[in-house]
Amino acid sequence: MKDPVTTVTGISYDRENIEQWLLMADENTSTCPVTKQLLPRDTALLTPNHMLGRFIRSWTICNAEKGIEQIPSPKYPLNKSHVIRLIRQVNNRELYLQALRKMVTMISENEKNRKCLNEAGAIKALVFFILRSFKEGEFITGLEEALRIFHLVWSPTYENKQLVKENHDLIEAILWILKSHEMCNNYNQVVTIKTHAMLVLKNVISVSSTNLSSSLTPEFFQEMLNTLRKNSKNYLNKQVTKAALHVLIDACPRGRNRLKIIELGAIFELIELELGNTEKRVTELVFSLLSHLCSLADGRAELQKHAAGIAMVSKKILRISPGTDDSAIQILGLISKFSATKEVLMEMLRVGAVSKFCMVIQADCEAYLKKQALEILRAHKNVWSNSPCVQIYLLTRYPGQ
Repeated sequence: MKDPVTTVTGISYDRENIEQWLLMADENTSTCPVTKQLLPRDTALLTPNHMLGRFIRSWTICNAEKGIEQIPSPKYPLNKSHVIRLIRQVNNRELYLQALRKMVTMISENEKNRKCLNEAGAIKALVFFILRSFKEGEFITGLEEALRIFHLVWSPTYENKQLVKENHDLIEAILWILKSHEMCNNYNQVVTIKTHAMLVLKNVISVSSTNLSSSLTPEFFQEMLNTLRKNSKNYLNKQVTKAALHVLIDACPRGRNRLKIIELGAIFELIELELGNTEKRVTELVFSLLSHLCSLADGRAELQKHAAGIAMVSKKILRISPGTDDSAIQILGLISKFSATKEVLMEMLRVGAVSKFCMVIQADCEAYLKKQALEILRAHKNVWSNSPCVQIYLLTRYPGQ
């Protein structure tokens, strides 16, 4: 045992093991493994066995020379009244910094502490704190801690959604944080604050209302693209890159957001980002966003303008993931359907897109992807008839079609 606790039946167990046992059982089968008596599933009813714990730690110390690992004193679950008191102190101008730092320490210890903070209303207090900093127009010490706690404690509960889904001021506050370059003299601190701000923004946009998402301004989207451009090659900020992509993807279906994003040059930025990218998840997000943007004629036109646009999309097929294959074939399918000039079709042949369609047909892919690839090949077989792969897969395997 490392952290002995005693159940209501009087039997002592290691905390981690008995908690897992109770978690796996339901109300009728949560029994004491020794006495077989019913046990309440509420882990708060487990009592620390301090005496046994001291004996165990003393024994590990005495036997340290024999290779026995020492066991640190356990940290016990939070007292809810203590958590509520800390949350109230966040709005106290004299006590807030100490309270925030204690909360950061708490959430770093275990998942239960994060859940406890969330249930006690931490998100509401943090929103008010962030808005206070924004409205006063100055960098308040503790903003970094507040953003960190918000992101780590956040869960999309009904109460949290109601708090942020129509909160235009919160979006403005986060945008202000992202745009501020002179909040403090410490560059690393600025980077850290902006990282947590972007992660908070991702949480907020994911549950925002249609009204809020539709009212996002070109200035907002420009800041997202600036973030992608600045952080794409910075390993420290890969999280920020992914968060910015998530924000743009979540915003796409609402109002005129896709057109706003396209008009700000997003297609070019995404292609450039992907050309230098080596991370699978970033590629998946880039292609998901491109597929949204290429559903509009302006988006397809911008992708074709980039010298590496069609080639980059083609290259990733069958190399990354099924999700990327889906997005890539959708993008090329839209181009071949609505922008099928002879020049574009010949470029698709030249950069290997046509070969990739043929490979998809014989690869271990979803049936709908094979069908889409085959439909694209059939639609333009007259233009691509000189391609060896088309001759093999269309003119012989599917004669007369």
